[in-house]
Amino acid sequence: MDATYFASDVHLVGVDDPAWARLCAFLAQVRADGAALYLLGDIFEAWLGDDDDDPLGEALAQELAGLAAAGVRLAFAHGNRDFLLGERYARRTGLRLMPEVETTTIGGHRVALLHGDTLCTDDLAYQQARLQLRDPAWQAHFLAQPLSARRAFAAQARAQSRAHTAMTAAEIMDVNPDAVAALFASTRANWIVHGHTHRPAVHAHGSRRRIVLGEWSTHPSWLRIAADGSAVLVHGGLEVAVR
Repeated sequence: MDATYFASDVHLVGVDDPAWARLCAFLAQVRADGAALYLLGDIFEAWLGDDDDDPLGEALAQELAGLAAAGVRLAFAHGNRDFLLGERYARRTGLRLMPEVETTTIGGHRVALLHGDTLCTDDLAYQQARLQLRDPAWQAHFLAQPLSARRAFAAQARAQSRAHTAMTAAEIMDVNPDAVAALFASTRANWIVHGHTHRPAVHAHGSRRRIVLGEWSTHPSWLRIAADGSAVLVHGGLEVAVR
């Protein structure tokens, strides 16, 4: 048990969602040979607060708690869909809540970890909305509302997000090269690992690498870094070695 795993953008909507079965199979693999698991945001399609009584939250809590009990270290970075996941749920599951950007050494690599939405600086409408949603005062007001009101808000927000995606050029919603360069410089990382864009790939930035995790609507997408530093990005049945 010496490998470190990474996943993001599962966008779970329920225990009858095919992505749930894929995630459970992945978690079983992590349990078999993983020392750590980083969940880099948007694991849920929407998270309405730690008091949400949707069975999905409890089901995942049990899976994660089982991993933690088996000795797997768990960490979670907030995404743009599950930014309200808090300490109460983290304590139930064994998750450690990560800062917006976390830099650590894994398999001899200095790795910067984040969800990835902060790198998409050309999407001005999204970045403006993000400022509001991450404001503590706004969050406190939202969490004070009944779950029914929060669910209605989330449904409307998802519809608006789909419309925004449909009307916005793909390159605007991708990462900004200057933002990536600034992150490499500020963290002194030689690898960046993120999700959010749903464009799985291994990008070369000179001798550095940016590894993008994919979404799970049709198949799993994850990164595994072995203790010796070798790494592979798995997506859609394909394996891409990180070199």
